[in-house]
Amino acid sequence: MTILVTGGAGYIGSHTVLELLSANQEVVVIDNLSNSNEESLKRVSSITGKKIHFYRGDLLDKGLVDNIFVKHDIDSVIHFAGLKAVGESNEIPLTYYRNNIAATISVLEIMATHNVKSFVFSSSATVYGDPASVPINESFPTSATNPYGRSKLMIEEVLADLYESDNSWNIACLRYFNPVGAHKSGLIGEDPNGIPNNLMPFISQVAVGKRELLSVYGNDYNTHDGTGVRDYIHVVDLALGHLKALDKLKSNPGRVTYNLGTGCGYSVLEMIKAFEKAANKTIPYRIVERRMGDIAECYAATDLAEEELGWKANLSISDMTNDTWRWQTMNPNGYE
Repeated sequence: MTILVTGGAGYIGSHTVLELLSANQEVVVIDNLSNSNEESLKRVSSITGKKIHFYRGDLLDKGLVDNIFVKHDIDSVIHFAGLKAVGESNEIPLTYYRNNIAATISVLEIMATHNVKSFVFSSSATVYGDPASVPINESFPTSATNPYGRSKLMIEEVLADLYESDNSWNIACLRYFNPVGAHKSGLIGEDPNGIPNNLMPFISQVAVGKRELLSVYGNDYNTHDGTGVRDYIHVVDLALGHLKALDKLKSNPGRVTYNLGTGCGYSVLEMIKAFEKAANKTIPYRIVERRMGDIAECYAATDLAEEELGWKANLSISDMTNDTWRWQTMNPNGYE
């Protein structure tokens, strides 16, 4: 099979490309490199010894995307490309809606033109909004507390309407919880531009001396230690979930939705302690005000993915922190 991976030079994308190549799939990547680095793909090629067809460009460039489908016999698309920072989305919502929603529609239109109707969508647990209870299963009501989450939810609704209009599509919406960790080689990992928006890269940059201290956003949530609780999943487990989703789509299931998480929740303070153990050093932090759009607690029920995909997260919190620390120490300035 030949898989088009949009946003394939990014954090989750590059790890998924590596697993696809390891499973002997042909991979084509398109990425505008706005929050990623082509070096990640070069390292994936060096790890696997396999070639990646890479196109630098934007999904809204219909001519470029159409040309990819003309040149390559694409069987399926895994769609990662999009902006993903909750806080930033509150500041520039129109940019998020254009980049995330309009670009997805553009890709789907080109896929339809070429009769390629197998699509794996990188969704998010943010589509559950502030859940009434945890763990969260796929039947929970959806809502969103920020433009990033709303963009993911709107795309899910677009995909539902598309499938209703044409049942020949096979679509998997994968609702991620909180991806962390890095490949065990230490050669690829999370390399955010500027100040990290996510907890783990910020902790690791503090640990390596790149940043002075960590800001913990709120300690007055209704959780066991007052800090936010999330379901952290190792990025390699997450990548393997995409391969299982592709396998599922071969059976013509129509439109399916799965949570990809571990089913366990860890607080911010617990993650700090786990990272301190991995790095063998103290992580300085301060408590600051909550961020707009953040919720108290969010972790997955993963039974459906286990039953229907035969997928389960296997890597532990110590794997997540040790692999992150290995990546950070080997690459203190990321891919630069």
